[in-house]
Amino acid sequence: MSDASGQGGTRAPGGSIAHRVPDLGALELLLAVARLGSLGGAARELGITQPAASSRIRSMERQLGVALVDRSPRGSRLTDTGALVTDWARRVVEAAEAFDAGAQALRDRRDSRLRVAASMTIAEYLLPGWLLALRAQRPDTAVSLLAGNSAAVAERLLSDEADLGFVEGLSVPTGLESAVIAHDRLIVVTAPRHPWARRRRPLEAEELAATPLILREEGSGTRQVLDVALGGLARPLIELSSTTAVKAAAVSGAGPAVLSELAVGEELAMRRLVSIPVEGVSLRRDLRAVWPTGHRPMGPARELLSLTRG
Repeated sequence: MSDASGQGGTRAPGGSIAHRVPDLGALELLLAVARLGSLGGAARELGITQPAASSRIRSMERQLGVALVDRSPRGSRLTDTGALVTDWARRVVEAAEAFDAGAQALRDRRDSRLRVAASMTIAEYLLPGWLLALRAQRPDTAVSLLAGNSAAVAERLLSDEADLGFVEGLSVPTGLESAVIAHDRLIVVTAPRHPWARRRRPLEAEELAATPLILREEGSGTRQVLDVALGGLARPLIELSSTTAVKAAAVSGAGPAVLSELAVGEELAMRRLVSIPVEGVSLRRDLRAVWPTGHRPMGPARELLSLTRG
C-alpha cells in the first residue's frame, strides 16, 4: 500500500537503524537545500557535483519513502514533508556536531601527554633522538620517560602507568603485544689493563660463563639475553641497576662486563674500554616496542612508534 506522498509502501519495523536513517552527509545536504533554496548551491557549498547531490536526494527519498524536494527551473523547494524531515535532520546534525566536539576533546586530552617506559639501553641511547623528532612534530605534547629494566616496563604498561614501552629481552612479556624496531649486539668489554685485553684468541663461551662479570640486575633484557645464550652464569662479580653504572665499573678496572654495542661506542673509540671477541655464542638481540594486548598505540604513541621504525 502506498503512502500519501506516492513514494513507496509501508516499511516493516526492525533491523539496524543505520539502514532506515539517512547518513549525515545526506542530512547536511538537505539542510543546505533548505537554507539556500537551490540544489546547485547546496552542492557547491558541500563540494560535490549537482548530479551527485540530485542522486543523494533521490536516494534519501527512496529510503524514507516520502518526497522531500520539489525541483523546478526557479530552484528547489522543500515539500511540507521535507520541511518536517529537515527539522528532525537539524537536531540529528547538531547532536552529531556535539558528538564530534566531544570526541575531539578526548583526542586533545590524549594527545596532550605521552608516557613512555623503556629499558635502560634504549632509554639512554636511542629514545632521546626519537623524542626530539617527536617534539618537532608535536611541540604541545608533554612527554614523560620512565626508565627501568624490561620487567619494570611490562609492569608499568599493564598497570596503565605508560602508553608505550620499549624492551630488550628475548621474549615479549605476558599481556603485551610487540613490534621489532631495531637489532642490537652485546659485546664483552674490559679496561685496557685487564688480562683479557692482551688475549690473541677469542674467549670461549664456557670461559665467559664461568667468569664472574659486572652484570645488570635480574629482570633486565641484557641479563636475560646473556643468561640464555650462555646457559647460565657464574656468580656475578657486581650487580648494578643501570647500563651507565656497569660501564663505569668496567672502565674503572673492576672486571669484565657485557654491554650493548650501542652503549660503549665512545669508550671503545677513546680506548677506555676494549672489546673482547667471543666465539661459540650469539649475543644478538631484538629491540622491541611493546603495548598492552588489544590496545594498539594511537596519537603521539603511534607517531613515536613510526619514528622508531624510520
